[in-house]
Amino acid sequence: MTVSLRSVGYRYAGASRPSLLDIDLDLRDGEVVGVAGASESGKTTLALVVSGIAPRTIGGQIRGKILLDQADVDDWPMHRLSERIGIGFQNPATQLSQVAGTVFEEVAFGPMNLAIPRDEVIDRTWHALEALAIDALSERDPRHLSGGQQQLVAVAGLLAMRPEHLVLDEPTAQLDPAGTRLVADAIAALAADGVSILVTEQKTDLLARIATSVVILEAGRIAMRGRTGDVLDDPRLEELGVAETSAGRLRRLASAAGVGGARLEAALR
Repeated sequence: MTVSLRSVGYRYAGASRPSLLDIDLDLRDGEVVGVAGASESGKTTLALVVSGIAPRTIGGQIRGKILLDQADVDDWPMHRLSERIGIGFQNPATQLSQVAGTVFEEVAFGPMNLAIPRDEVIDRTWHALEALAIDALSERDPRHLSGGQQQLVAVAGLLAMRPEHLVLDEPTAQLDPAGTRLVADAIAALAADGVSILVTEQKTDLLARIATSVVILEAGRIAMRGRTGDVLDDPRLEELGVAETSAGRLRRLASAAGVGGARLEAALR
């Protein structure tokens, strides 16, 4: 199963110029495609377009083709597309239902709306809570949690939906390193189960850990793409407003100090 974009461009309603231009991209089973770029490079817009929210929900003009498992989805309504492609936002307030009284009910909200049998909903919900180590919060009111905890609850809700394709727009923006590792592990587990995942992220260390390949956007266009290690080690990243990874920074500083070799590489692994 594949999500494919062919020469896709998108302009927000009232905007003077497109936010995406000539995007060609394939998202295949079990792949994690990382998307990075400077602010306003088009990362969030790409997430909205791949998920179908743009233009179905927010308007604007789109051109090119988006294919889901080789089927043109141009005429698909949002509810049909959302059954196949899940999306998570960096602000959990836009993701939570605001009607659930407990974290357990919040995470179960999505599967329940898919008319999944009750026992399976319960199983999926506990599995998602435990995967993100937030099962102890199951009886808490999600509206009274910290921003980081709400983010984990929102991601858990997506995990419980078990989508075929998943789009995550900076899913760890409000998380500390421990929470970031939990989300990274959950993404890796989903990919191992065959889910295709698009992740926009500023944290290049996270992309280095989970992404199969990385795309760098600049002014709405793909400026660079390739295998994760090749892209994230490219010295042009700084020019494109993308932070180098911790490992890359250590290699650069070590090289400048005349230090390197097998011991350095072993320490970085």
